[in-house]
Amino acid sequence: MSMLEVRGVTKKFGSLVAVNDVTLTVEPGELRAIIGPNGAGKTTFFNLITGFFPPTAGRMFLEGRDITNVTATDRVAMGMARTFQITEIFPELTIRENIRIAAESAMGLRMKAWMSGSDTARVNDRIDEMLVATRLTAQADRLVGELSHGDQRSAEIAMALALRPRILLLDEPTAGMGEQETFQVAGLIRRLHRHANYTIVLIEHDMRVVFNLADRIMVLTEGTLLAEGTPQQIADNAAVQAAYLGAAA
Repeated sequence: MSMLEVRGVTKKFGSLVAVNDVTLTVEPGELRAIIGPNGAGKTTFFNLITGFFPPTAGRMFLEGRDITNVTATDRVAMGMARTFQITEIFPELTIRENIRIAAESAMGLRMKAWMSGSDTARVNDRIDEMLVATRLTAQADRLVGELSHGDQRSAEIAMALALRPRILLLDEPTAGMGEQETFQVAGLIRRLHRHANYTIVLIEHDMRVVFNLADRIMVLTEGTLLAEGTPQQIADNAAVQAAYLGAAA
């Protein structure tokens, strides 16, 4: 059974067709990259998958369950987590405190006025697990606002992982980063995919990251599917080179 299936999804904003009849299938354990020029509809497509926008047409399925009309919050409960193009964290809190918010929410404990010792232990265990997974243990008690952009992004990914997702969607995870930070975050994504076996879908502009990480690549242009295939197939595709890769070079 596919992890995620999107069938002929369209999104219109008045007369503007932002996404037009796009189909996508992501298998368990796959890392799928979505690329395309600015304005190609990539983030709108993510917003459709994660429930922030309702589709004008089409259907979406998560592990065979129809999620077309499921809210964003309920999609998280069903195993979908997402990061954003602009890092969404609480800069005035520590890394540990940020992860705690996500962990308590995932366990249904966020609104509790009091937690038992066993609940507290479960939350702390999950926080520690996420810190190890993202290699942030040594900085766990630093304020997120004091961190480098790369560490802030890693902290945001740690929060997403604390939700125990079966599919992780990353919107431009290396945006605005220098060489070292890009290397750091790309390494984290590679470990999550290859060693922890997470299913990942990412939007990314850095072609080095895309071609080094992705199993398969989807190319969008003007809201439509231009091409789909392995990194080699996409690199060899003349239409992709003309519409995106060639222009980027």
